[in-house]
Amino acid sequence: MANTKSALKNIRKNKARYLQNRSVSSRLKTLEKKFLSAVEEKNGELAKEISTSLISALDKAQKNNLVHANKVSRKKSRCAQLLGGLSA
Repeated sequence: MANTKSALKNIRKNKARYLQNRSVSSRLKTLEKKFLSAVEEKNGELAKEISTSLISALDKAQKNNLVHANKVSRKKSRCAQLLGGLSA
């Protein structure tokens, strides 16, 4: 157990940050699943709409150091590639 006031405060802060990070992470996974299902259904309009929100969420997560920059870049690239395949 923590010995100092500051250690107790850090435990509280870490718990709050953990919950926030989990919600963002969960939202990213949900958006990605929705995007992939829209691509499988060959619903171009819906896929394009969801990809916009997915890319935005990925960029925000990267800005807050929740997701590594290379991972964001890879996911955005694959997203664009799948969208390109739909329109062709």
